[in-house]
Amino acid sequence: MVTTGVRETVGQVIVSRRRVWRRTCCAAGVVAILLLSACSGSSAPKASSTTSSAVFAPTTSGRSATSGVTLWAGKPVSTAAIPLGDGHLSSSPRIGYVDSCTSQFRRGGAQHSGPWLDSAAGSWDLKTKIDVQGSVSWPNASHSFTLSGVERILTTDDLPSGEPTGNFPIASSDPAYAYDHNPNHIAAQSFTWTVPADPSAAASPSCLGLGPVGVSSDGVVFFDALDASGRDAGAHEIQDSCAGHPQMQGIYHYHTYSSCLGTGASDTAGSSILVGYGLDGYGIYLERDANGNLPTDADLDACHGRTSRVMWDGRSRVMYHYDITAEYPYTLGCYHGTPVNQRSAG
Repeated sequence: MVTTGVRETVGQVIVSRRRVWRRTCCAAGVVAILLLSACSGSSAPKASSTTSSAVFAPTTSGRSATSGVTLWAGKPVSTAAIPLGDGHLSSSPRIGYVDSCTSQFRRGGAQHSGPWLDSAAGSWDLKTKIDVQGSVSWPNASHSFTLSGVERILTTDDLPSGEPTGNFPIASSDPAYAYDHNPNHIAAQSFTWTVPADPSAAASPSCLGLGPVGVSSDGVVFFDALDASGRDAGAHEIQDSCAGHPQMQGIYHYHTYSSCLGTGASDTAGSSILVGYGLDGYGIYLERDANGNLPTDADLDACHGRTSRVMWDGRSRVMYHYDITAEYPYTLGCYHGTPVNQRSAG
């Protein structure tokens, strides 16, 4: 695998070279295509397994657009003590909460709390949280982000390009099974969303529904931060080493940022990297200040975004965008723009 840490633009085509197999990007006429296909309750006893890696530590190498931030206003979040998001569910936009369209949740998600959860302290430890075992490749994974006039067409089969998944359903022999019995298989989907290429703010923010709320740069969809019981999914549910897992319809998804989206550039202090799109068309960015820290909820608005200068379709622009954080709600808190239907097919 190759790590170059370079993101560059070729006309309207964004080329991302990172920890993946070789990828091909093509442009035709005024239509720009980013085509990335896989070149690639009670507590149970603690069990030993591979632990989740710390995904937020910066490096000093790589090239990227700059965030323009010297220091974030909020105190940096330690991955050993991430604030627990349980109960941070709202029926209106609120900083540090998920504005959810759903108020009644079925029971679901992980069956037992793991030792990485510290309910008394109200935090969880990413460094000691275990991952689902296994390494399953998806060589036929395919997705494309296409600019067509004033629209951007997001198409994906929801399989990760260039990165493996864990073994799902979770095997009873996997230490993760002591906490989470996820019985679901990963299945290819058929998603197509047409969003504005130049999104604008809605008259008022809107709530996040169940299912996809965005799509990442490797083709995997983002869900909001809630599990099926309305808890902090990143803290309670057990994902694979890329922070993904499937739900009942086989939709593989991220609730939090995935380290498998990272590049050398995205790990660089002061960097600003596009890592996906919300289903309202706004970009989802991974940004660091001059010390290499990610923003916190205190640096963002109720929808988990801010307005700043970013690279957008090959141009430097001041515009609204969402930001990845280490703390809940991780990606989106609500929609700043007008969302399309959250699920098209699959």
